Amino acid sequence: MGIIDIKNLNKSFGGSQIYKNLNFSIENGEVVSIIGASGCGKSVLLRCIEMLEKPDSGQIFIDGKEITSKGADIASIRRLMGMVYQDFGLFSNMNVMQNLCIAPMKLLKMPKEEAEKKALELLDSVGLADRAYRPVQVLSGGQKQRVAICRCMMMNPKIILFDEPTSALDPTMVGEVLATIRMLARKGLTMLIVTHEMEFAKQIADRVVFLAEGGIYEQGTPEQIFENPQKPKTVDFIKKLKHLSYSIDSRKFDLMALQGGIQEFAIKYGLNSKEAYRLQICVEEMIYIILEHLEDGKIDITLNISFSEADRSCEFELLYPGDEIDPFANAAEFDLENTDSLGLMIITKKAKKREYSFENGINKVKIKI
Repeated sequence: MGIIDIKNLNKSFGGSQIYKNLNFSIENGEVVSIIGASGCGKSVLLRCIEMLEKPDSGQIFIDGKEITSKGADIASIRRLMGMVYQDFGLFSNMNVMQNLCIAPMKLLKMPKEEAEKKALELLDSVGLADRAYRPVQVLSGGQKQRVAICRCMMMNPKIILFDEPTSALDPTMVGEVLATIRMLARKGLTMLIVTHEMEFAKQIADRVVFLAEGGIYEQGTPEQIFENPQKPKTVDFIKKLKHLSYSIDSRKFDLMALQGGIQEFAIKYGLNSKEAYRLQICVEEMIYIILEHLEDGKIDITLNISFSEADRSCEFELLYPGDEIDPFANAAEFDLENTDSLGLMIITKKAKKREYSFENGINKVKIKI
C-alpha cells in the first residue's frame, strides 16, 4: 500500500462525471505531477484527497488511514498533509511570521518561541529569513508562494499537495518555486503536484500522470510522457496538436472549399502566409498524385492535418483503402529536375519528410512540412 491509495473513486458534478472508478497510488517519497486539459478534474482530485470535496463513492487511504470512511477523524488525517494553493492562501492581515506560526501554535500547541525558531529556519532555507516580519502584501508572487510552502512545512506533513503552484506567477518567478520544491524532494517528502506547465512537470516529477476520460489515461516517467507518449490524447495534449480533417470521394471534389478550410485553419492557429501556402500546395499535389492511382468508384481518401503549437511543426496524412499503392514507389528512379511528375517534384522540394505505409488494407501517406 502506498502513502496515498485511491480505490474506485467516483465523482460527479450535476450530470458531468469527473471520475469513474479511478484507482491511483503514490509511494512514500515519490513526486508525482498531474497534467491534463482544463475540466479533467486535476484540482478536484486534490480536494477529494483532503475531503474538501466528498467523493460519490470509493475509498481514499492516507498513510494507511481511510479518510473516506464513516466516522473517520478527517481533521487528524488532514494533518498528515499540507496544501499549497495557486493563490497562496496567506492571511493578508498578518505578517510572514504570524502566517507561519498560527497553525502550529493553535493546532499542535507548539510554544511561540519554538514556532518562531522553526519558522526562521524554514524561511532561511528558502532565502526569506530577512522577510520574517514583513507584511505579506509587500512580497512578490514567488516570495508569497515560498512562504506558503514554509507554512505547510511548519505542520511536519508527510505529504504536500500542490494545486497549480506556479499559475499565478510571473515566468521570472517560477524558478524560485521550482528550486524550493526541489529542496523538499531532496528531503524525501511525498508530493502530488497539479500543474499546467509542462516544463515544470518534466523537471520536478518522478512520475507524470495524464488525466482524461474520467481517470488515468496514461502515466510514466517524464521522459516517457513528454518524449514518447503512446496514446492519441496524450500526444495531442503534449504537442498541443490542432487538427483539420477532410474527406474526398470523387475526382471532382471541391478543391476551393478544401483550400479555404486550410487557410482558415492557418489563420486560426497562427501559421504565417509562407507556411500556409506550403501546406496548401503540398496537400493539393499529394491528393492529385494519389488520385492518379485510384479507379473511379473506389475513391475514398481521408485527409488529416495537424499543427503543433509546441514546436510549430505541421504535417498531414492521407489515408485510402484498397490494394497497396505506394505513390513514391519509383521516386528514387526519377530525375526529379526533369520528371513529368510536377507534383512529385513539388512535394520533394517543399516537404521536410515523407513516409508511406500499408497496414490492414489501408494506405497511409504522411508528409511533414
